[in-house]
Amino acid sequence: MPGSAAPADRRALAALAAASAALLATRLVAAAHVGFGDAEALYASYALHPQPAYLDHPGLVGVVARLAGHGSSPSPLAAHVVTSLLATAFPWLAALGCRAAGATWSRSLAAALVVAVAPEIAIGLFALTPDLLLALAWTGTLACAAVGLRSTPRSGRATVGFAAAGLLAGVAAASKVTGLALFAVLPVAYAGAPARAHARSVAPWLGLAAGLVIVAPIATFEARTGWPMLRHRLIDTQPDAGVSLRNAAALVGGQLAYLSPLIAVLAALAAREAWRARRDAVGRLLLASVVVPLAALVPLCLWSRVAEPHWIAPALLGLVAAAARTPWAPSRRLVAAAVALGGAMVAAVHAWVLVPGALRLAPASYEARLDLSNELRGWPQVVEAVRAEAQLPGTEPGDVVVVGPHWVICAQLEAALRGSVPVGCDTPVADDFDVWLPRPRWRDAEFVVWVSDERFGPPPAVPTYVELRSRHVTILRDGRAVRRFTLTLLARRAQA
Repeated sequence: MPGSAAPADRRALAALAAASAALLATRLVAAAHVGFGDAEALYASYALHPQPAYLDHPGLVGVVARLAGHGSSPSPLAAHVVTSLLATAFPWLAALGCRAAGATWSRSLAAALVVAVAPEIAIGLFALTPDLLLALAWTGTLACAAVGLRSTPRSGRATVGFAAAGLLAGVAAASKVTGLALFAVLPVAYAGAPARAHARSVAPWLGLAAGLVIVAPIATFEARTGWPMLRHRLIDTQPDAGVSLRNAAALVGGQLAYLSPLIAVLAALAAREAWRARRDAVGRLLLASVVVPLAALVPLCLWSRVAEPHWIAPALLGLVAAAARTPWAPSRRLVAAAVALGGAMVAAVHAWVLVPGALRLAPASYEARLDLSNELRGWPQVVEAVRAEAQLPGTEPGDVVVVGPHWVICAQLEAALRGSVPVGCDTPVADDFDVWLPRPRWRDAEFVVWVSDERFGPPPAVPTYVELRSRHVTILRDGRAVRRFTLTLLARRAQA
């Protein structure tokens, strides 16, 4: 009906604005109350050791952490204020991406609302992780490439769009290895028949070349050091790898949890529409952005026992614009139900983490060690105790080192201690700490403060060291013990 577009736009805008305001307020409350997750602490530790790449990821997340920490590792509060703002902005970027792909404003804003309440976005992007940076860069890449493809060949608008798409593809690859898939997605889109006029110009290809310039230092570092990230990801951490039903169930079940069941249904419907729209230039771009990464990531997830369901998330981002730009639309009832269910799941997770008395609702079979939200608590008390143990009279810098049995412990300590005391690690496989403080060095220290929790047990028996003392730090949640740390001071026998 004439004049109906503007009210629809206003309703969609109001709904997205309300959801964004509620989510931002919740994130800022969370930022003031929770610490780092274990993986977050590792990325915060990257800030103390600038490198082009690390064992798990390229180095851009370390650069962002260093900026948030003003040259050092950031506090959880500082990091989470930054991530809260970026996570809240992401659905709006998704709306702009939909619009760039040719969707109406009302459809773009409605798609962004679904994105905003998807648990994988609403919860997952709160953390300081490469996935947050990848999501922003990946969506920006598709939006800019769509602008280029919808512009007149060889026009200034097309040139700027393709240049920005190539540069953002480089940023995506510097965020997470998955971003390299964009360097296959974009050529597939540019080389197709619908974009042939653009392919005959230099702009798309110069944009890709500019993106490769961003990736070059990472590739050079990896080649010079023997491809440690590749070996770590595909060899060192894969002793139990093999295709299995367990891996398949984890992949499928993970999508239902991370997206919510009804948003997963919308994603499946969007995939159908992406296939139907494959014959125009933007449709080919969006379909390629789904199919190309999935072709690599799904087999990897089926093969690797340590693969995580969110690995395929970037491949799903193209479905947002694919759904928004199609003439077909899901029923309003389905969309409303999907938004409501996704929002309810997000609210439930935040309530579990933030409401002090929520633990009282736990069943009798509750095991605190399996509750990942407990990672977010208690580290300030532990670090305070570690500092006290490390302040030994008559010692010089370097005489005392702090060591943990696994990187999940070491990373929390490294991020919090900020270089004031050296931190080593005894992870069963090689980790980043083997570069930052090699094992031969910390095993030769005069004193070792060994920090562990109930997951890892006592310190190993080392003939050259003797135990001087041991203490425990118990972390309470609503009056109930959820974690118990053990700090053991070891001294070389000559010192003892």
